[in-house]
Amino acid sequence: MIPVKGFQGKNVGVLGLGRSGLATARALAAGGAKPLLWDDSPESRAKAEAEGFDLTDLLRDSVLQDLASLIVSPGIPHLYPTPHRVIARALELGVPVDNDIGLFFQSFAGEDWAQMEVTPRVVCVTGSNGKSTTTALIHHILQVAGRPTQMAGNIGTGVLSITPAQDGEVVVLELSSYQTELARALTPDVAVFTNLSPDHLDRHFGMGGYFAAKRRLFSEGGPDRAVVGVDEVEGRFMAGQLAQGPQDDRVIRISSGQKLEGFGWSVFARKGFLAEWRKGRQVASIDLRAISGLPGAHNHQNACAAYAAARALGVAPKMIEAAFHSFAGLPHRSQVVGERGGVRFVNDSKATNVDSAAKALQAFPRIRWIAGGMGKEGGIAALEPFLGSVVKAYLIGHSARDFALQIGQTPHEICETMDRAVLRAAEEAEAGEVVLLAPAAASFDQYPNFEKRGEDFTQRVKALLGG
Repeated sequence: MIPVKGFQGKNVGVLGLGRSGLATARALAAGGAKPLLWDDSPESRAKAEAEGFDLTDLLRDSVLQDLASLIVSPGIPHLYPTPHRVIARALELGVPVDNDIGLFFQSFAGEDWAQMEVTPRVVCVTGSNGKSTTTALIHHILQVAGRPTQMAGNIGTGVLSITPAQDGEVVVLELSSYQTELARALTPDVAVFTNLSPDHLDRHFGMGGYFAAKRRLFSEGGPDRAVVGVDEVEGRFMAGQLAQGPQDDRVIRISSGQKLEGFGWSVFARKGFLAEWRKGRQVASIDLRAISGLPGAHNHQNACAAYAAARALGVAPKMIEAAFHSFAGLPHRSQVVGERGGVRFVNDSKATNVDSAAKALQAFPRIRWIAGGMGKEGGIAALEPFLGSVVKAYLIGHSARDFALQIGQTPHEICETMDRAVLRAAEEAEAGEVVLLAPAAASFDQYPNFEKRGEDFTQRVKALLGG
């Protein structure tokens, strides 16, 4: 646990008592603060009470006015579409509003750091797609290299739940736009921006607000090194603003598909090969084609981002390449869950929007595609340019029939359930094909989350294969 500094003897409100909220309450208490807790959910309040915390109605002015800060969980709207009523009132009263990421950055450095040979460092990863894979891959590279490391944030462990840093440790954090937008302190040593595509637009009042939330990690964080994906105009804009010129190697530009040879430092992947260029010459190359844990152009972009971050931390190219080969991938993200008769079964349940599904559809040459669920605004019509690799679609869930109308002449079958979709795709698949779950939709019509959907797919595949 990282005890929170700066609030000893003071009241600090904690709104939202999920994983990060309870971790925040514990860390505040460990630092000598008095956490005052609230959640609109009776079940969450009961959990907090079971841990011995007192519940306090934070909406009362007499309580809010006495708070040194209000700490908000990421799922609670703090600005758009409408701020939660406790946050709105706190802002009216001038109470500082923060989150656990801000508390982490103001509390992570310890007095013992002065005696360490190598100062601990923090790497932060943000972007629309690939954040989790990139974060996990950086963490894995550091482990293979023998560097002490912890991984936290939007993936796995809450940031305040990790242990205090040891000599030379690197903490790798995945940060969502909700987290970067609100944190009052952001001071990463290395910051990574993967890409940008429309998502969470209601929470950020459009693409401009969404990009601004991501950009705070760089503009206000002031990292020593910035790794920036430049395959979209927003990334190119940000790289241009951060760098003093094209030869400024404090900015490492990355791409999947573009040559980036004219910059001080760049990493790019083309035709399955990753290349690192510095000051006008190539210094390293890795063949990504045979790396099973990183299939497709989208994962090659993740590989470039992780490679660049690891190089910024001083890890040698050969060590990074070895780590790539031993990386198993993350559950529900291009995860190979079985193979039979030359047919691979791949779980990409995390592909919940059109952009991530498009990337999954470009990763394999012949696909039996399982798609559907609770369709998002605009449906999947934008996927038409990426359907050339689809041999047949097997459509499930609430939007199955709507999706059928939006995929043109692509052969398809309305299966409705995962069970039937897996069975029919497996029956019809031929050697060299991939049965791919890439739903392009939310899961909430049939599952509580994308993880449960992916687990259902995996279990049915394994049952079918006798595993």
